[in-house]
Amino acid sequence: MDKEAIEKVLNEKVRPRLAADGGGVDLIEVKDDNTVVVKLTGACGGCPFSQMTLKAGVEAELKAAFPEIKEVVAA
Repeated sequence: MDKEAIEKVLNEKVRPRLAADGGGVDLIEVKDDNTVVVKLTGACGGCPFSQMTLKAGVEAELKAAFPEIKEVVAA
């Protein structure tokens, strides 16, 4: 799994939406089992809806681009 390709999807699809609400996301790691580890930052880091954002937003976009991704988890 190519970290640069994942960063591109995050930059184009995910980060602009999170930034609109004062948040962001950092790519921490892509594990050998195709699990992607991210850290929600800014307003998203402490938001009570962060788990929903992680799954319905970040994970959904990444899986749409890379079906081989098993899951996206928070660091």
